[in-house]
Amino acid sequence: MTNISTDPLHGKTLQAIVEFLVEHYGWQDLGRRVKIKCFQVNPSIKSSLTFLRRTPWAREQVETLYVGTILKR
Repeated sequence: MTNISTDPLHGKTLQAIVEFLVEHYGWQDLGRRVKIKCFQVNPSIKSSLTFLRRTPWAREQVETLYVGTILKR
């Protein structure tokens, strides 16, 4: 019996999630979908990761958007 995780976040780093979302939506649309300043004003992967690692509610929103996006594919 194999133990395969059904969690879409399993094995995904926060950086991989943010990079996927930026590639899929672009910064402007991502900033509309998840209303956090690091996506709206001078966005960068580095600043976004710093903020998301310190802000659980924002990270949860990003992870929720990621899961919803990959499930629609």
